[in-house]
Amino acid sequence: MTTPAVAVQGLKKTYGKVEAVKGVSFEVAPGEVFGFLGPNGAGKTTTISMLCTLIHPTGGQARVAGHDVVTARDQVRANIGLVFQDPTLDSYLTAEQNLRFHAELYGVPKSLVGERLRQVMEMVALWDRKDAKVMTFSGGMKRRLEIARGLLHSPRVLFLDEPTVGLDPQTRSAIWGYINKLRHREDITIFMTTHYMDEAEYCDRIAIMDHGEIVVVDSPEALKASVGKDRVQIHTPDEGAAILALRECFGLEAAVHEGAVTFAVASGEEFVPRLFAELGLPIQSVSVSRPSLDDVFMNYTGSTIRDAEESGAGNQWMKAMARR
Repeated sequence: MTTPAVAVQGLKKTYGKVEAVKGVSFEVAPGEVFGFLGPNGAGKTTTISMLCTLIHPTGGQARVAGHDVVTARDQVRANIGLVFQDPTLDSYLTAEQNLRFHAELYGVPKSLVGERLRQVMEMVALWDRKDAKVMTFSGGMKRRLEIARGLLHSPRVLFLDEPTVGLDPQTRSAIWGYINKLRHREDITIFMTTHYMDEAEYCDRIAIMDHGEIVVVDSPEALKASVGKDRVQIHTPDEGAAILALRECFGLEAAVHEGAVTFAVASGEEFVPRLFAELGLPIQSVSVSRPSLDDVFMNYTGSTIRDAEESGAGNQWMKAMARR
């Protein structure tokens, strides 16, 4: 059998009494695009940091590219590329200087640096800007350069932590165009984290993570199929009365998400006429949508990603660290 690119068993990280990661287990196949989907503070970055040997696990085991993240840290680091959530480029150096410095750190043979540097910069369409200082780059260009830097030493696994956070939708789409190209050109496994639903659709499989735990793992299509029902949202003057009426009239459980009374029902469009006729309450507006990854997240966790981020429930360990 093929050795997994990433193999994790019972991996934990605690900060005092706060469990940031609660014994997660999963595997990533070679060549796969695997994603962690969850709100900020869910434990995604903490898990990646352990896999990249940046922080020490409290418990459990993990192997990346066949090497243990605790006992073989140097071997793990030699086989991975990492694009951090926050920018780490030296803005006073040129694009080429940033990459050459990285090549020296990773011991790329000098005879190979020039060819490899051009290859990765052309891949992200930045070769014509190689002599420009990074301070002159847009946010999207900097992200592309960081991806090129992560690929320079030909890693077996590329970790992308929130690769398009803070970028506009058009730039995000362009970044993923480059990522998909490199996936086909490079013999590489991609492990990413995101809280963007559309971004998770690019993955072969995603693990939904919430409160430091993996709730479910599968392909985006399989996860959406598992929900089955349509999502209906209504705006009404009395949300509490609407939730009660939906339960009493139709046997439906509803809750307020993103400012609207939300529930799931089969054949939502066919149900809407009954809703207006039988609910007995004024309805200001109604929307029906097919199952999405946001519906999947709500189905398995009880809230949407936006609700989870607004509640701040996933940031307990961050607050705990700030107090230390």
